[in-house]
Amino acid sequence: NSKHTSDMDSSKIQGNIKAEVPVHSCRIRVGRSIDGFGLSPGITKEQRLGVEKLMKNAVKNFPADLAGQYYPLTGMKENVRQQLVDDHFLFVSGDRNLTVAGMERDWPEGRGIFHNAEKTFLIWVNEEDQLRIISMQKGGDVRGVFARLAKGIKAVGDSVYKESSKDFCLDPKYGYIHSCPTNLGTGMRASVHVDLPGWTAYGVDKLQARCEELHLQPRGTRGESGGQTGHTYDISNKHRLGYSEVQLVQKMIDGVNTLWEEDKKHQQAKQI
Repeated sequence: NSKHTSDMDSSKIQGNIKAEVPVHSCRIRVGRSIDGFGLSPGITKEQRLGVEKLMKNAVKNFPADLAGQYYPLTGMKENVRQQLVDDHFLFVSGDRNLTVAGMERDWPEGRGIFHNAEKTFLIWVNEEDQLRIISMQKGGDVRGVFARLAKGIKAVGDSVYKESSKDFCLDPKYGYIHSCPTNLGTGMRASVHVDLPGWTAYGVDKLQARCEELHLQPRGTRGESGGQTGHTYDISNKHRLGYSEVQLVQKMIDGVNTLWEEDKKHQQAKQI
């Protein structure tokens, strides 16, 4: 009888990505759904606006380091929109998978983006999921990013409960409920953008096979359906279900350190 175990205790993480590894940035996200509101393929217009209203109030209760502003997509001023695009924070309509699943009905009403003053903590409201909670920063301090995420998820959960007496949708077996089944369990993707010139020279197909062994997923740096640019890769945990959050972050840290050690050997072999 399998049971989902959640663990957001960042003190259990062993080590971190080594300082020498050429990591540009780190980002960890989870999805969350609030009890009593539909998932995005079937959510009603009223429910979607209800989620947004709840979050507009909830974000006012955040602690100082997470405090910031909510930017609704409806009626967004051009200068605000452009700034969010420049920061790579804005999500846009037109994703074929979301459209065909009915997730972009009534666009852009009820959607928006929250971020803190430092731009290291974000919440997407009513994109693919009711909530996407995101922690990110430059450099390779994965442990620090995870600690902020844990604090942020708790702040969102506490604030939502204070406003509505509602909790996140959590199934004892399948974990946190999301719109897409691939996110069941933790709903967490912990990723870094890292340079791997040695692996690039050795072969991208070989890198993909190695990532598979390490329970990692390599992507191009342009997102899920984007392409590959140069030798910078987005490397993340492959699994969402069957492991705790701490275990998945640990796999990513250890895996990226391993890939870099191997990358140096490939660089020597290929005389890069």
